[in-house]
Amino acid sequence: MTIAAGDQMPSGAFGIMTDSGPGAISTEALFSGKKVVLVSVPGAFTPTCSMNHLPGFVDQFDALKSKNVDTVACMAVNDVFVMDAWGKDRGVGDNVMMLADGNGEYAQALGLEFDGSAFGMGMRGQRFAIIVDDGIATHVAVEAPGQFEVSKAEAILDAL
Repeated sequence: MTIAAGDQMPSGAFGIMTDSGPGAISTEALFSGKKVVLVSVPGAFTPTCSMNHLPGFVDQFDALKSKNVDTVACMAVNDVFVMDAWGKDRGVGDNVMMLADGNGEYAQALGLEFDGSAFGMGMRGQRFAIIVDDGIATHVAVEAPGQFEVSKAEAILDAL
């Protein structure tokens, strides 16, 4: 079943890079008592993701914070090392938390996985953005295949 507005976010964990190396953050720690914008991209370093999707959230970080967003997080079905390198490459600094959904388990728990095998990518997460308020999805914006409209930073700002 696909996550919808009003649903509790599934429990799980993401890989994150810490000062001492790979670590993890639970969804409880990520979402509990906070307003979070969770962005998903099909893959780090892919064209739309690198040139438009992630940079939009970096550029709009202050505007998102002004709408009481506590955390902006970007997830992809990539390992923690790739997500860390991609964040550094895109200059996210401390503004966007880079989350590794290494095996695609969280994308699957959300019902938002897709099979990118035809492109040599295996199972991935769809392109989407979810506004989460204290663990509840309040807005779910999933892109149609090949589209980039409803999950971009400006659309999420409008939804806040």
